[in-house]
Amino acid sequence: MLEIKDVTKLYSGRRGIASVDLAVGPGEIVGLFGENGAGKTTLLKCILGYFKYHGEITLDGAPINTKNIDRLAFATCEHSFFPNMSPADHKVFYQMNFPKFNERRFEGLMEFFELPKNRALKQFSVGQQNQFEVILALSQGADYILMDEPFAGNDVFNREDFYKVLLGILEPNETIILSTHLLEEVESFIGRAVLLRKGKIVGDVTTDELEESGRSLMDFVKQTYHYETDRVIKALSKMTDEE
Repeated sequence: MLEIKDVTKLYSGRRGIASVDLAVGPGEIVGLFGENGAGKTTLLKCILGYFKYHGEITLDGAPINTKNIDRLAFATCEHSFFPNMSPADHKVFYQMNFPKFNERRFEGLMEFFELPKNRALKQFSVGQQNQFEVILALSQGADYILMDEPFAGNDVFNREDFYKVLLGILEPNETIILSTHLLEEVESFIGRAVLLRKGKIVGDVTTDELEESGRSLMDFVKQTYHYETDRVIKALSKMTDEE
């Protein structure tokens, strides 16, 4: 169980996240949603220990440190690989440093994305680099896989096929926390939606609960955010009137 208790992160006095409480269990697929600046990336980086924060984050009751950090993997559009190395070189490096590295999954995903194995990653397109970032995170052998906008630069067909592949390869104990703006695309993939706004969790619902209530994920987000359906009309009207 990944538990986040009363976690706050400030940037020079400005709030990144505030008093966040969240528990994510084994095998969950959680979508982390919110507008730009809501705190999604900040929360993921606090979990990984990239940022100092106030509060407590534990994994099965233990603080996250060098003894258990290998149970967490991270796929980020900022990239965490070595750009001068090839995928083949990364495979060797990961095998040396992560005893649970899943070679079969690595090779299968490389084939699925049709990525060259012996070319330096700096020569890949942005979309290919993001694909490889996801491959590394999924092959590391971690129990909790955190993804921050991992599909930037990929076309809709690649993304749709990948969701299907991912559902087929995940083990029952593997947990995904996925931060993305692609709400409608991932609705059938996730099992739970957590909504952040201005650094606070303002919504937490399972997709089963949404289905039972007859609401879509987009409905849930709009209702929680109190979205004004006539917002665009009002703005256009105001601009036209001023002219």
